[in-house]
Amino acid sequence: MQFISLLLYNLSIRLYGVGILIASFFSAKARLWLDGRRNRGPVELPVNTGKRIWVHCASLGEFEQARPVIEKIKSETPSAFIILTFFSPSGYEVRKNYKYADIVLYLPTDTAKNANDFLNHVKPDLALFVKYEFWYHYLTGLKSRNVPVVLFSAIFRKEQVFFSWYGVFFRNMLSCFSKIFVQNKESQQLLQSISIQSEVSFDTRFDRVYQIAQSPKSFPAIEKFKGTNKLLVAGSTWKKDEEMLTWIITEKVLTGFKFIIAPHNLNEADIATLQKNLAVNSARLSQLTTSNAAETSVLIIDTMGDLASIYNYGDIAYVGGGFNASVHNVLEPAVYGMPVVFGPNYTKSAEAKELRQLSAAFPVSDSKQLKAVLTGFVNNTELMKTASLQAKQYVQNHLGGVSDICNYIKPCF
Repeated sequence: MQFISLLLYNLSIRLYGVGILIASFFSAKARLWLDGRRNRGPVELPVNTGKRIWVHCASLGEFEQARPVIEKIKSETPSAFIILTFFSPSGYEVRKNYKYADIVLYLPTDTAKNANDFLNHVKPDLALFVKYEFWYHYLTGLKSRNVPVVLFSAIFRKEQVFFSWYGVFFRNMLSCFSKIFVQNKESQQLLQSISIQSEVSFDTRFDRVYQIAQSPKSFPAIEKFKGTNKLLVAGSTWKKDEEMLTWIITEKVLTGFKFIIAPHNLNEADIATLQKNLAVNSARLSQLTTSNAAETSVLIIDTMGDLASIYNYGDIAYVGGGFNASVHNVLEPAVYGMPVVFGPNYTKSAEAKELRQLSAAFPVSDSKQLKAVLTGFVNNTELMKTASLQAKQYVQNHLGGVSDICNYIKPCF
């Protein structure tokens, strides 16, 4: 059975590569995925370095979970040599110049040869995987080399293959980890049901958003833009989110409010369409100045890496993605004590569910529900105040995950 599962796994990896090749004719992201791995010889590594720590993230979201761990390692052990890898272009292209990593690479696809070549070349003393990454040849290769492997900020759900009757092959991958830190008791109990031990430790993103909130970037033009108005900040929005927000804005549902919209995809054509549909005076952050800010009603964020700080200026947050696969990062606004609104697909986000239980987050299914929630805040200041306090306290109650992980791994380097 194991042999057949391995054959099927290897075949799926090959087919995935073929699928990306076909997609590259139509998708810029797929082309980046291919180009990042094509014709890349071994990267030259310094000979005399400290302990080599390999940190692997699937994409940008997982990087934000890894980031506070990397920076704590570097602050406490500057000689540590950090090798940071990404699976997705959306992570690599944004963070390829990340200053706390000594080398940033695309992870070669998980074939036996690629994994063997990579591990023989990099020779990690410790490997850190973030949240979801399970690659058979890399994990078994690390285990055979007696390299400690830690998975952190992990979440498991009962519908995952590990917990199915046919999931033996994938369960064996979990045994390759020296330590697994999970985000909640439910994940720990699921792992216990298949005889895998783990430790509950808070998601490292809590530490990351708290760190940002202590010293957010300053935007004088946004301060001028807000003035004495209330501000709704909509982050990581998609088409459906933007259609609802456009209706709220054009129908003047909220008086005395200004709006910031930060699209998830910074496509020029899409931003232009959004501005046209708004039918009010709007500007992009890249074009906003202190002289034109006050007359602007809606600000479009067309820059990367600023949203987590921009939430600091808001009074109410709307987080996009809830009409797609799952809502995006609700912790970024919650840390500032903002009530959070999002679409109906939020159950994959543990923090979104918990914020809702605390009456600090509010899911909506359409424009009318969004109007009802927003006007509810305006008409009931006590509701808004309570939601704000609950959101802020929730983040503060979940700090400490970074320390748990770093205390565990410190003896390894």
